Amino acid sequence: MPLSEHEQRMLEQIEKALYAEDPKFAHSVRARDPRVHYRRRVILAIIGFLLGVGLLVAGVIIKYIPMGVAGFLVMLTCAMWALTSWRHMTGLGPRGAPAEPRQRQRRRRRRGRGRGQPTDQGFMERLEERWRRRQEGDR
Repeated sequence: MPLSEHEQRMLEQIEKALYAEDPKFAHSVRARDPRVHYRRRVILAIIGFLLGVGLLVAGVIIKYIPMGVAGFLVMLTCAMWALTSWRHMTGLGPRGAPAEPRQRQRRRRRRGRGRGQPTDQGFMERLEERWRRRQEGDR
């Protein structure tokens, strides 16, 4: 929603006052991009993943199983960390679709249930529903 002219003027006055009071802080706040944070996390996760590979290989070479297991766990953890950070950075949801706010997802689920529309049921729920309809039709 766009700001009114009065709100825009007020925001500009606040920004000018912030720059006048503490220009270093104002510049650091204005220059921050959340994607930079997530990009840094992805890079750290990749480095951690490579360290996990090194631990795994070292554990296999010296035949010390706990070191290999620890390396695998580090790899798994770093891969998950990188994946979640990547999704946050790109704004993608879990299945590659654009992320949708939680409230909108809840509203959509509520709407679908009350109107007789099919919901995202699993295979077994659909089979049970068909069985129930078949049994009611035979009576």
